Amino acid sequence: MYVKFHIKGDRTVVAICDKDLIGKTLEDKKQCIEITERFYKGEKKTEKEVAVILQEATNINIIGKKSIALAIKQGVLDKEAVRKIKRIPHAQIYEGN
Repeated sequence: MYVKFHIKGDRTVVAICDKDLIGKTLEDKKQCIEITERFYKGEKKTEKEVAVILQEATNINIIGKKSIALAIKQGVLDKEAVRKIKRIPHAQIYEGN
């Protein structure tokens, strides 16, 4: 998995992505997501490292089957909050949700 931190002022958004999705565009009738290197491709992390990050982060953008499954397993994401685009799960978790 890739993890990238986007810091603006006192807010941090953590982007987490399955490594095989980088560079792809997912589009259906209602939505389109470009999985760009600029936003998602940070450092490669192990599942254990990502689990720690998930527990500490408050603003998270997650895409991919492995990444979403880990967030659910760690208890930071409810299955009901997951959306799918072309069968690829995606979710956003924000402080105060």
